Amino acid sequence: MGLLVGLVLIQFIRIDKTLPDSDPVQDFLTVNATDEGTAKVIRDACYDCHSHQTEYPWYTHVAPLSWWIQNHILEGREHLNFSIWSTYPAKKMHHKLEECVEMTKEGEMPMASFTWTHPEARLSIEQKAALTGYFQKLYGEAGE
Repeated sequence: MGLLVGLVLIQFIRIDKTLPDSDPVQDFLTVNATDEGTAKVIRDACYDCHSHQTEYPWYTHVAPLSWWIQNHILEGREHLNFSIWSTYPAKKMHHKLEECVEMTKEGEMPMASFTWTHPEARLSIEQKAALTGYFQKLYGEAGE
């Protein structure tokens, strides 16, 4: 009974879903003039955790799951935030592109825990190859 009461009470501890203001001019997709097809794949697979454009699903209203998800989003933004891309120094951009290539190529991103509940983020072999190629192209340009 005590566990049930505890589960009910923690539902009143809500996560902050306020999205920080962002300037579209600083966004990765804008800065790199990304074509719409590639942009859609990146938005679907990356932006919920790696931008200020998070779309919170219904289950983020359920604690303690909501706390875990919010922590994951905040860590994702801290590691890489596409919404503030143009504020990164050139060396950091280059390194982040290298990580994007590696994580996409190895299938580490998007994470399985994300794609399980977001089918639009499940990358086909062709999408993964195209996205890896896109990041590699930008990585090469950034290193010049």
